[in-house]
Amino acid sequence: MISLDEAVTARLESHGARFEVLVDPDAALAIKRDEFEGDLEDVIAAEDVFENASRGDRPAENDLEEVFGTTEPLEIIPEVIKRGEIQITAEQRREMQEQKRKQLINTITRNAVNPQMDDAPHPPDRIESALEEAGFRVDPMETVESQVDDALDALRPIIPIRFDEVTVAVQVPAEYAGSAQARIREFGDLKREEWQPDGSWIGVLEFPAGMQNEFYDLVNEVSSGEAETRILEDEDDISRR
Repeated sequence: MISLDEAVTARLESHGARFEVLVDPDAALAIKRDEFEGDLEDVIAAEDVFENASRGDRPAENDLEEVFGTTEPLEIIPEVIKRGEIQITAEQRREMQEQKRKQLINTITRNAVNPQMDDAPHPPDRIESALEEAGFRVDPMETVESQVDDALDALRPIIPIRFDEVTVAVQVPAEYAGSAQARIREFGDLKREEWQPDGSWIGVLEFPAGMQNEFYDLVNEVSSGEAETRILEDEDDISRR
């Protein structure tokens, strides 16, 4: 369960009665969109249905039966969320908006590049400043994924930007290959790999272009800076980083 401080109220009024439940705001939005895949008990603040959650008042059982056909809270809670309205305070809205703003900046930073600077990643502070200059406001009641395209549209008049993926080949010397390859292969989509006669390991990975610096930092860390990397433009044209 979550704490009361983290929860918002979902409220449904039906058949002359009111029903309220306390739930994590992001989970509530996911449930409303039929996108929730977790455990309901992990995202609610109380395994209960209230008439007035702030006072702890509970509705009559016959009202629950009439509206939901059951008195079981875990069956009723999703119905209240889906059919009702999510109530959030001004402070909760500000907190949710700030959280979503940080998530949006992180998503764009990890996936976007500057096409005018050899597809170099944009640093987070540049994305943040450009969003502020564009006057883009994050909607706390929508998912980050659903706002990325609108954010990019707002950014393009201000900074050169595009979403792209990069394919990188990495060769790790035999001395580090055993442990290094296990961490490197999890970084992105491993397209192919080969163990060389000298014991070195070669892997080809695809991942969001904005994560290049993070990838090179990892490779240097696990190989003490001795691994080699190449950006693969295509099967025949290989440029050395």
